[in-house]
Amino acid sequence: MILLEVKNLTKSFGGLVAVKNVSFKVKKGEIVGIIGPNGSGKTTLINCITGFLKPTSGKVYFKDIDITGKPPYKIVTYGIARTFQIMRPYYSLPAYKNLIIPLMSKRVKKYGGWRGITIHGDRDSVAIDILEELGFERDAKVPYKLAGNLPTGYLKRLELGRALCLNPELLICDEIFSGLTLSEISSMIPLIKKLNSTGLTLIMIEHRLKELFEVANRIIALSYGEKIAEGIPEEVIENEKVKEAYLGV
Repeated sequence: MILLEVKNLTKSFGGLVAVKNVSFKVKKGEIVGIIGPNGSGKTTLINCITGFLKPTSGKVYFKDIDITGKPPYKIVTYGIARTFQIMRPYYSLPAYKNLIIPLMSKRVKKYGGWRGITIHGDRDSVAIDILEELGFERDAKVPYKLAGNLPTGYLKRLELGRALCLNPELLICDEIFSGLTLSEISSMIPLIKKLNSTGLTLIMIEHRLKELFEVANRIIALSYGEKIAEGIPEEVIENEKVKEAYLGV
C-alpha cells in the first residue's frame, strides 16, 4: 500500500530553487532515508510535505488524499507527525508535561493515542507510560525532571514522544541521531526498529549514513534540490552521483 506520494515537488525562494521536481513514493511499513549534503533541500522537502512551507508546484498525497499546501495542524489529523532537528520543548515544564498538549489533540480524541491509549483517564499517567517506553527511567524519576535539565539524548526521545502521542501512521524524523553520543545512538537504533516493527512508517533525514543504512529499507539522495539516486542503501552508496555530491570526485 502506498502511504505517501510526492509528485514533481518544487519549492523556490525567489530565484533560488531549493527543491526541484522531486518525486517518490513511500509504502506502508517502510523506513525511507533521505540523504544529501548540507543545502541539498532535505528539510525544505519535508517542510513542504508537512505543511510548514507551501510548494511552488507539484503535489503531495497521503493515502490518496491531496494534502498539498495544507497547514500543519490539518496534516497532522491525517496521520503524519514529525520531529525537528532543533528541539524546542517546554524547558520550564517537567518532561512528561510536554506530552499533555499532543494528548489533547483532535486526532487523539478521535482515534485514540499511540498504542491505542485512550485519553479518558489520567493524561499524566499516559504521558509517563509513553516516556517510559522510550527509555525514560520511571524509578529514577527522569519523566519528572524539567526538560531544561535533560541532556540531548533524553531531549531527542522527548521529541519522539511528543510526535508519537499523536498516533501517526507516518513519522518523519529530522536528524534524530544528530548531537548524540555513540552510546546514545546505539540505544536509539533498536528503538527505531521497534517502532517500525509495530507498523509505523518512517522517513528519516540523516547525515549519519552508517546508522541510517542499518535501519532504512530504501534511500533517496538529494543534491542541489534534485533527486540524484534512489534504491537500497548498498546501491545508493555506490552511485557515482552520490559519491560526487559528498566527495566532489
